Amino acid sequence: MPKNALIQAFHQLEAFKLNQQEGFRLASGKISPYYVDCRIVLAHPHSRHLVAELAYHLLKSLDFTLIGGLEIGAIPLATCISDFGYTAHPQREWRTFVVRKQPKNHGLGKLIEGTIHSGETALVVDDVLTTGGSLVKAAEAARGQGLTVTHGLVVVDRSEDEGKNHLAHMGIELLPLLTLADLIQAPPSPL
Repeated sequence: MPKNALIQAFHQLEAFKLNQQEGFRLASGKISPYYVDCRIVLAHPHSRHLVAELAYHLLKSLDFTLIGGLEIGAIPLATCISDFGYTAHPQREWRTFVVRKQPKNHGLGKLIEGTIHSGETALVVDDVLTTGGSLVKAAEAARGQGLTVTHGLVVVDRSEDEGKNHLAHMGIELLPLLTLADLIQAPPSPL
């Protein structure tokens, strides 16, 4: 099963770490005994393919035309899902977009890169959900450009209420591929 294979990939690639004594400082500023590094997972073709396959099966029945999120983390995630959807059956042609952390100070000064049209529906993505800040910022930027955002996908949901509450307040349904509990409870398989 792709879900179990993805969980094992997190362990084999050492993309899931535990340090009960010192913990890890998260992007939110919080300290956690668990660290989830999706960049490692998305850097390997096999695990990236597993992410894309799981995402495709969650998303194929939803009605949207765009996948994107904040630079840099959302770029490989949106791209692998879009590529998988294009070659899958049934085929889905989901374009990608990237929300810059700040608008460019040259050229067209865009905040969002990609071909987008007001009125389209977009899915926002991020690697890990803790407070939801990245998904919220991406959704706000997308909505500011006239896009409709009703769903957000993450590779790992840390299962903290703060993130889910922020998304729910914005009317965004969360679609996680894995939860922190999946990674904690699954013993790593031998290499």
